[in-house]
Amino acid sequence: MGSADIVPGVSGGTIALITGIYGHLIEAISKIKFGFVRPLLKGDIKGFKNELFEEIDFKFFIPLVLGIGVAFLTLAKVVTYCMDTQTALTYSFFLGLIIASAVILFKKLNQINLKNIIFAAIGAILTYVFVSLNPIAANHSLLIIFISGMIAICAMILPGISGSFLLLLLGQYKYMLNALHELHFTEIIVFVVGALIGILGFSKILNYLLKNHEKVTMAFLIGVMLGSLRVPGVEIANSVGMNFASLFPCLIVAVIGFGLIIILETKFDYID
Repeated sequence: MGSADIVPGVSGGTIALITGIYGHLIEAISKIKFGFVRPLLKGDIKGFKNELFEEIDFKFFIPLVLGIGVAFLTLAKVVTYCMDTQTALTYSFFLGLIIASAVILFKKLNQINLKNIIFAAIGAILTYVFVSLNPIAANHSLLIIFISGMIAICAMILPGISGSFLLLLLGQYKYMLNALHELHFTEIIVFVVGALIGILGFSKILNYLLKNHEKVTMAFLIGVMLGSLRVPGVEIANSVGMNFASLFPCLIVAVIGFGLIIILETKFDYID
């Protein structure tokens, strides 16, 4: 998830979905209500521990957060290097990932009707329009970074919507990537606090939708993923231009990305 969230156009939520932890992730986040703060303020350490372990699924969150953190710190330079030096091939790989993820989500839908088709179309159109927007010019004040963290994290847990791309639109992507490279702790902490507040609120809405309107929500997410294909498509077209010979290796890499996700999803289905 951390590796995917670094890349504009690819969603960590997509990885959570295909590895089978998406529902658990949303539910676990939505259960956090900070009820453990009350006994702590009263000096009730035992009550604090009980509330803390009841609200927070540490067995789930500790390895997940560690994995995301390690990816952010170690792969940020690798991903940006690949995007700068092998743009077409890198985005071709992402293209394959996204298409495979949409196929997997479609298989999980198991129901095709007019309502689902309409919501999928709405998701595709809205996302296509959204990713067509130009990045805005913004400053890098702590308030802007805090708000950017709140907004970007909501996209990071949605399959098909890239939190990194949102940061790109908000004019904060390269700045925050540089903050990670150079370990600017003030900016990182402010961003993380904004992200925590954003994800706690948004996860409750998403958890409600998945529990009460699952098919429609899934159909909408399929549309979102299809609409997001514009991002890697444009990057590949800009890099390759009219050199059609260069499209063949791009196609091969896209197929590899597609195949890896299908194999990964099949493996996790087998484990389940």
